[in-house]
Amino acid sequence: METSEKIRVLLVDDETDYLEITAKRLARRGYEVATAADCRTGLAILADSPVDVVVLDLMLPDMDGNECLQEIRKDQPSLGVIMLTGHASVHTGLTCLENGANDYCLKPVPLDELVEKIEIVYRDMRSGEKKC
Repeated sequence: METSEKIRVLLVDDETDYLEITAKRLARRGYEVATAADCRTGLAILADSPVDVVVLDLMLPDMDGNECLQEIRKDQPSLGVIMLTGHASVHTGLTCLENGANDYCLKPVPLDELVEKIEIVYRDMRSGEKKC
């Protein structure tokens, strides 16, 4: 990790194994990681804890990821958000970006790629830029 401070990441994904493994791997790389298995839990964490970047799955049990993204944007318009999707298409990616995501990844995303995107989004948000 390039920055000296810990980047706080919230992972929101209903795939328990993916959530646990990714959280552990990011923590080993020096990130402070919180997890949520659905949108409502993720929104509750955001209301109570400072987070720098959200990694948000598109398919959640309680709410579509784009709807969840719109809820996040209501309260925290400048928070960095990276969407994850296992159902990728150009249309899906564009919809995520139009709804305010900073970037998106195709699942399964290699950890190095996810780390790079987190770092870029974090840096861009700190400098006041929005990638897309």
